[in-house]
Amino acid sequence: MENVRKYGKAPFEVAVVHGGPGGAGEMAPVARELSREWGVLEPLQTARSLEGQVEELFAALSNHAPGPVALIGFSWGAWLSVILASRHPELVSRLILVGSGPFREADAAGIDAVRMGRLTSDEQAEVKRLMPDLKDPSERVRNEVFSRFGRIFSRADAFHPIHDDTDDIFCSADIFNAVWPEAAEWRRNGSLLSAASALACPVTAIHGDYDPHPAEGVRVPLAKALADFRFVLLAHCGHKPWMEMEARDPFYECLKKSLRRPCRGLNF
Repeated sequence: MENVRKYGKAPFEVAVVHGGPGGAGEMAPVARELSREWGVLEPLQTARSLEGQVEELFAALSNHAPGPVALIGFSWGAWLSVILASRHPELVSRLILVGSGPFREADAAGIDAVRMGRLTSDEQAEVKRLMPDLKDPSERVRNEVFSRFGRIFSRADAFHPIHDDTDDIFCSADIFNAVWPEAAEWRRNGSLLSAASALACPVTAIHGDYDPHPAEGVRVPLAKALADFRFVLLAHCGHKPWMEMEARDPFYECLKKSLRRPCRGLNF
């Protein structure tokens, strides 16, 4: 699998960072849309540790961008972008967090219950039945189950989805199983919020009002920690704003405004 996809023409001044961990390729629709105006990088994270993914993203930006980039991180990619920007401020001109997970452990307590509660009884039964297969000896089976979970929970996370966009995604259960426990520990022990507090660049967070990841778990801690922070809550919007019927256009409008102008003084 190619580690960095490129969209539009150089210079590459924007980069999109996918979620998961283990969901490489899901930011492709955003990269294609933005490439109408900017050169866009889409790094595909393959490392099987948090530190490995940070170094992998560092290498992708260092090798393919001519200078600081506007870094757009989705879900887990939002956290990864925060960690990268806190360590390498010279690489990041601004940070845009889309559908970020909450930054404090207490704010994450109800996420799984909300997501499961939105599934049909058949989907709930399927999730419970397939869960042991995430540890199947066959990597193919593990990835197929992980991909199936992605499709199920993408529907649960969405308010009014345009279509299922998972066909373009490379799913890796092993990457998720290796990286997510480390990421969760970073949130639990406060390292994630400490990294956010060290950010030197302007930060904008864009969040859907139907996203099971609570908006206040992003807005409140970052507003306290950062001097230059903007928060945008999109109506009728789930976890992936670019896949929402009502929210897609407002999302791209907000995203492009954040890229075209200095974040300070923006009025969404």
